[in-house]
Amino acid sequence: MKDFKKYYILSATPEQVYAALTNAATIQLWSGDPAIMSTEPGSEFSLWEGNIEGKNIEFEKDKKIVQQWYFGDQEEPSIVTMKMFADRNKTSLELRHTNIPDDDYNNIVDGWNNVYFGSLIEFYED
Repeated sequence: MKDFKKYYILSATPEQVYAALTNAATIQLWSGDPAIMSTEPGSEFSLWEGNIEGKNIEFEKDKKIVQQWYFGDQEEPSIVTMKMFADRNKTSLELRHTNIPDDDYNNIVDGWNNVYFGSLIEFYED
């Protein structure tokens, strides 16, 4: 199991970024695919036509999102924590993804950089 941590800069306020990560209609705007998302702890979510699925664990409005991502039958949960910090009119987002299965690590890191946050960064730069 591996961990991944990275900071991303987004050209939007923390409030806008939080909404973009938690509102299903907004997720569809920047991802291009329908999404199932709720800010109710314990609810399940699905992104990119089920390519990313998991459970929402904790929310702190405009500041923090904690999710469990599903990877088959692994014993320890894979936890994603996103923390948003105001940086002038932008957001510095700290991503921490723990317990990524070794075989999935490179694909997950590529997905974070080029698909997930790549799409979101592009969405706000347009």
